Amino acid sequence: MKKFVLLITTVLFALSVNLLSAAEIEVKMLNKDADGNTMVFEPMLIKAEKGDTVTFLPTEKGHMAASMKGMLPEGIKKFKGKINKAVSIVVSEDGLYGIKCTPHFANGMVAIIAVGEVNAEGFLDGKKIPKKSKARMEEMLAELAN
Repeated sequence: MKKFVLLITTVLFALSVNLLSAAEIEVKMLNKDADGNTMVFEPMLIKAEKGDTVTFLPTEKGHMAASMKGMLPEGIKKFKGKINKAVSIVVSEDGLYGIKCTPHFANGMVAIIAVGEVNAEGFLDGKKIPKKSKARMEEMLAELAN
């Protein structure tokens, strides 16, 4: 019985440490950032760890956050927030998560969440992405490679 109680205590302690170490990351949805870039997530490249919560905040009206088709780690369900509403996701798998603001996708309003050790090679291959969004995503992936 003592071994069972010790095992349960150890498991509960491990779970509580994991929950305490999970970060809350806030991402603003903006019409314009301090550098003059329009239609942006701030930050655009979010580095996170498994278990972290990423919350997209509608800092300015008309924005939302949604996952991009074919740009989520295996086993992660797609999501789509509502315009002018905050949306949170818990990143539970290592890999790259492609995020867009659907109304401003053609204007380059995209973000990437990088969880754990990632390999960015081929992430954009075969994906239909507007020119401005693709350019921003290529910049973020290049930053990850450094």
